[in-house]
Order: sequence, then C-alpha cells, then structure tokens
Amino acid sequence: MSYEQQATVNSDGSTTFESSEAASPDETFQNDNNNNDYNYNNKDTFTDGFDGAGDQQDGAFDGTTEDAAQDPFSAPKGTDPAIYLALAFVLIVILYYLNYRRNKKKQMEREAFFYDMDGDKFNIKLPAAVEEYYDIKEKCEDAGWEPGKPPRTAAEAANGPAKILAQALMKRCIADIPLVQLIQKESAGMNKLYSQSMCSVKQWKTYQAAEQMISQEVEEVRAEADEIEPGWSQAIWRQAMQYHNMIKNREEMEAKAKEAAALQKKLAEEEAKKPKLTPEQQAEKAAQELLQQEEREKKANKKKASSGSSSSSGGMKKGFLAGSNKKK
Repeated sequence: MSYEQQATVNSDGSTTFESSEAASPDETFQNDNNNNDYNYNNKDTFTDGFDGAGDQQDGAFDGTTEDAAQDPFSAPKGTDPAIYLALAFVLIVILYYLNYRRNKKKQMEREAFFYDMDGDKFNIKLPAAVEEYYDIKEKCEDAGWEPGKPPRTAAEAANGPAKILAQALMKRCIADIPLVQLIQKESAGMNKLYSQSMCSVKQWKTYQAAEQMISQEVEEVRAEADEIEPGWSQAIWRQAMQYHNMIKNREEMEAKAKEAAALQKKLAEEEAKKPKLTPEQQAEKAAQELLQQEEREKKANKKKASSGSSSSSGGMKKGFLAGSNKKK
C-alpha cells in the first residue's frame, strides 16, 4: 500500500486534500463509485439551487415579494377619472341653481309690478264728504227746503238750508278734485297701453270702473248744483278747483312756516349753548368786522378803477386799428 493524496469536494463547494495509503484495486473501484455518487448528488444540489434562484427572480417580476412591491422603478398610479366627473356634475348643479334663482327673482319682480299696477292704483273710493252731503240734504229737506226754489228772504239766503246745502256740496266737490285729476292724468296713458296690449285685462277693467265712477260723480255734483241754484252746474267745478288750489297753497305755506320755525328754534338753542362774550370780546369782534368791511370796500374800488382804465385803453386800440386801416 502506498500513500496517495486525494482531493475531496465538500458540499459548500470547497476542496479538501487528504493523503491516504494506496488501496487495492477493489477499494479503488469502490472509491470511484463513491466519488461518482457524490458528484451526482452535488450536481442535483447545484441544479436545485439554480432553480430556486430562478423562482426568486420570477417572483420578483411577478411582484410577489416585498422587494418587488417596493420597487422604485414601478409606474405611479394616475387620478381616478370618476373624480373629474363628480366635480363637473357638482359645477353643473351649482350653475343650474344660480340660473334658476335669477330667473325666479325676475319673474317675481314682473308679477309684483303687474300686481301693483292692477290692484292698487285704480282701486279708489269716493270721499266721505259724499255721504255727508246726502245726510245734510236729508236734514235740509226735513227743514222745509225744496229743490229748485230760491230763498225767500235775505236772512234765509245767508243762513238758511240752501246756504248750508251749498257749502256741503262745495266741500264734496273739493274732495273729489284729487280723484278727477288722477283720472285725467292717467286717461291718455292707459288708452295707449291698452291699444298696444301692454296692460293686463284686470288693470284695464279696474281703470274703466274708476273712470266710470268719477264720471258719474261729476254729473251728480252738477245735477245737485242745479237743484240748489239753477245754472250753478256750469261754474261749480271751476270754483272747486280754485278753492282746492288755495287750500293746497295754504297747507304748503303752513308746512314751510313750521319748518322755518323749527330751524329758527334749533339755531336759537345752539346759540344759547355757546359761551357768552364779555364786553371786551364784543368790542374786539366789532372792530374785526369793521376792518373786514373796509378791506371789501377797498377791493371794490380797485376793481372799479381797473375796469375804467381797461375801457379807455380799449378805445385807443380801436382808434389805432382804424387809423392803420386808413393808411393801407
């Protein structure tokens, strides 16, 4: 038996060298078989390791491992299109609601305008003086007054039933003047609106009813005037208009007088709140007023002097220009 050096490949891939005695042919054959088995086993192990590495690589591409899930080179996800659709829907709803509110407001304004035109303007009533006149007329008839008969005496004409009834009729006529003016003012405009179909049927009917009522009232006043005094119907409305204007002017003057009195009272109160001046302060104030007056007079004199000089120089210029024209 001789010594021989033998190399052994371990399972981790390293190589170990061992020295041993020379074996017999049978032992050598058996060792060769063992080495072949070992190499075959190592081949299987290497193959299994390669397959495992391949499985890991496939797992990385399939995204089944943590490293693959945390891959920085993976494509980022985009915004969901449903969000844009939802925002567009909300915007459309808001615009529709705003447009609806604007149209509703305009419609309500138009309805309110026509309602005011239809209901309030021509819903007029006769003044209370009309009923008062008929009450007084009934009392006068009970006192012996008869329509169309003039007073028998001067005393009856001055303080009799006819005089009282005439005053009541004039009061009634004066109270009717604002209504007559309203119908006269609106007559042309309403007829034009109705001819152009620019007013409602209700408004037109209300105006017609008011016009008819006022026309009837005018005729009744004239008839009553002729019963009190024949021929008075021709002048009663003109007289009533004059009295109405007189009363209106007097009321305006009284209102202005009240405003002036209130303003004067306010100024007096403010003046009373101011501290009173001593005699020395009053004298100083009077001196300042005199100085200011003197300065104003001086300025006025200077203006007069300058205006006179300018007029004389203007005359000289005109003569000079006329002379130059003659030389030419």
